[in-house]
Amino acid sequence: MTDNPLMAALRQFEASEANLAKLERLWDEILGSIPQGIVFGEDPQYEEHCRAFDEVLAALPSIGGWKPNIVLFELNGIAQDRFDALEVGLPEAQISVEVAITAPGREIREYRYRFNKSRRALIRDTLLGLIDGVDAALRAVHDGAAGMLPEEKLSGASWDTVRENIGQIDVLLGSASRPSRWRDLRRHAGFGQVQDLIDIEKLDWPAIKSALMKDLYADDEPLPVAVKDLSDLVAAKPRGDVVTKLQWDQLDDETFERLIFNLISSTEGYENPQWLTRTNAPDRGRDLSVTRVIVDPLSGTRRRRVIIQCRHWLSKSVSGPDVMVIKEQMSLWGSPRVEVVIVVTSGRFTTDAVQWIETHNGSGKGPEIETWAESHLERLLASRPGFVAEFRLRGV
Repeated sequence: MTDNPLMAALRQFEASEANLAKLERLWDEILGSIPQGIVFGEDPQYEEHCRAFDEVLAALPSIGGWKPNIVLFELNGIAQDRFDALEVGLPEAQISVEVAITAPGREIREYRYRFNKSRRALIRDTLLGLIDGVDAALRAVHDGAAGMLPEEKLSGASWDTVRENIGQIDVLLGSASRPSRWRDLRRHAGFGQVQDLIDIEKLDWPAIKSALMKDLYADDEPLPVAVKDLSDLVAAKPRGDVVTKLQWDQLDDETFERLIFNLISSTEGYENPQWLTRTNAPDRGRDLSVTRVIVDPLSGTRRRRVIIQCRHWLSKSVSGPDVMVIKEQMSLWGSPRVEVVIVVTSGRFTTDAVQWIETHNGSGKGPEIETWAESHLERLLASRPGFVAEFRLRGV
């Protein structure tokens, strides 16, 4: 059977990681075989490990045109360098020798870092699709299990999809650490009773999905900066108008949702943010979910379930009928009840949409509807310039 392109790529990554693991093991053995102090002599096992190390290193592919450039020292060469540094009598010389001896370890760690980053990029889109598949299948299984006893076994195409997608996610994660409830999820999926479904929906999957979504994007990756020294910008005394308008056309639909997800994830008073569905997924209209925490020093703490609908619309406004559809979609969801719906758009709301929302909220009927238009987002992001830079909302 011929591999599909993703599996063919994964096989190459798997082979490369196997070689990388061998290289890391060989380096540990080589480093452990180097004597402390000045010791002249030969060690056949050390030489054997060095030969194997060179062969494995040669088999590693480049990543972005880079791979470790490592030349291992002979034991007598190490002893001679240490002897020479001692003769010089400067601590700097001795430190320099030890740094050179351990340099291969730093090169290998650099390769591991680049490898993990590349593998994340390879699996990102597929992993997102599998996560969405689990979401949709779990909803179907939940509906089909209505009226069943807790000990009854689950079956059917939707349950098969849940189990298959979980298995595929496991393969995609490779050697990466699993989320904390991963074993619980696999165990419940294996038993496959209605009571296991309850545990998956309430405990396992929300925690696992949140962890997976967080790991999909490397928050620590640097942004490009076009200057070497910020003091040069200050010395130039630049003048000009401050532009408040953000360039929303720099984002696609999915990136717009990720911006909002990052916003609620980093804001105090919001808990358990979840990216519920893929962009444009034909589900019930949910995009993001979060718990809003309201702390009152007199009455205590209240938590409200919030659903956020993202509309990255550049050429049209959110209309009254659009909001009515969103409101009706919320009634399809069971416990816990949706208390607040936030409609977020990179554009505006029509007059009839604003009037309808005001009338609805004034009636006291749930859920409460909030609007975050372009101008509101600009105010929120004005105090978060890091997001503006990360998502290139001032242009490139």
